[in-house]
Amino acid sequence: MKTKFSKGILFFLVMILSASAFGQLKKRVAVFVFEDKTDRSWRWWDGKTPGDGMADMLTTELVKSGKYSVMERQEIARIMEEQNLGVTGRVTEQSAAKIGQLLGVELAVMGAVTEFGHAKSDKGGRVRGFGLGVSSQKATVAVDVRFVNTSTGEIIAAENIRQEESSSGLSVSTPQVDFRNRNDFDNSLVGKATRACIEEIVGLVEKQMAVLPWEGKVIQVSGANIFIKPGADSGVKVGDTFVVYSKGEELIDPDTGISLGSEETRIGTIEVTAMISGGQAARATAKSGSGFKQGDLIRLR
Repeated sequence: MKTKFSKGILFFLVMILSASAFGQLKKRVAVFVFEDKTDRSWRWWDGKTPGDGMADMLTTELVKSGKYSVMERQEIARIMEEQNLGVTGRVTEQSAAKIGQLLGVELAVMGAVTEFGHAKSDKGGRVRGFGLGVSSQKATVAVDVRFVNTSTGEIIAAENIRQEESSSGLSVSTPQVDFRNRNDFDNSLVGKATRACIEEIVGLVEKQMAVLPWEGKVIQVSGANIFIKPGADSGVKVGDTFVVYSKGEELIDPDTGISLGSEETRIGTIEVTAMISGGQAARATAKSGSGFKQGDLIRLR
């Protein structure tokens, strides 16, 4: 009885240590520029549209969280250019999934800004020749956001986020909002509403990432050396072991032309033996199985 109990405790501790070791692995996310569907020609301090600016803000906040590996916007733009999406800038769920696979990310975030601006109303009269009254301002920012599982091309969540900020007080003028610099924007009602939207989206990213499995890929096989991505920058360490899956022929829907995924076959396991300089890749060797090749998928189990 004591032996069984001890073995049970030992097994439990091993499971905790294993979970802790792999708990440091960072999942990867790509944030695409949000479409601008607003009816006003707003421009931020650097001349960007609301869609450009909100995507930049979201990317920055995800990086600052330290929880994810976030793809650089230049790399996303490069892949889009190679896939002939650079001209139109139009990204669909299917193209986001394809680009996400090429980038090696688990989640793609895309969306559209539907409201971005402020309204102002004044009530009051004249005091000793001056126009003086109570001024009320309200800013509204709204965005439709979608989260795409890049492995399946499926939209796993879609939300409409809408935030408002308002203020009121005595006013003698109604200055036109002019975001000449970032500080002006951050302190404005529109800026505060935008920041609230971004914070809500960050929370949604965390929620979706929690249910997506971590995944990597074999990038090259040279003799006994198996090179994989990601590397140290996503938390991969020497001694980590992964299961390798080979993807079969892609299944294409004959009616829509959309990929329906492919069958996968488990072909073996590998162990990481060294980090590649730069942190984006690692070197591993086979522990079991054979036939590893470029493009194979690596997972925790």
